[in-house]
Amino acid sequence: MYCAVLAAVLTLSSLLVHPAAWASPDWAWPVSPRPAVSRHFEAPAQKWLPGHRGVDLHAPPGTPVRAPQDGVVSFVGVVVDREVLTVDHGDGHKSSFEPVSATVRVGDRVSRGQVIARVASRGHGPGGDAVHWGVRENGEYVNPLRFVADLRPSVLLPVPEHGGS
Repeated sequence: MYCAVLAAVLTLSSLLVHPAAWASPDWAWPVSPRPAVSRHFEAPAQKWLPGHRGVDLHAPPGTPVRAPQDGVVSFVGVVVDREVLTVDHGDGHKSSFEPVSATVRVGDRVSRGQVIARVASRGHGPGGDAVHWGVRENGEYVNPLRFVADLRPSVLLPVPEHGGS
């Protein structure tokens, strides 16, 4: 009986969680090995308010930055005071990285895992040892980690009591 109830709960809960809430098998971490996240995504309360529209991945200057998914390079250029690289992955998804020194040009097709840049000599963040990764989905910034990590909350289920003496 317990197994049937557990199976029903797991089946129903999987239907309630939007599929984009967990990692996609098509995406890979842009820094290898899997980096520490030095600053997480912070969605602004309104589009025009402050927030952190991406994640900062620990990556010292010179670290290779890889395409997290196949795509076409749509932008390489300086924004304010740092080089930014954007890859259009199709289906409304674009990844951007900063500060980087690009090894690809606008119009280049890139493959998942291909080196597309190196973290610039003065990296991102207070210690200068990170790369900022932002992802837009249909023009809106979303948490990049949802494409490479399972962000669903952990659910602890009760342990059935065993009949004993």
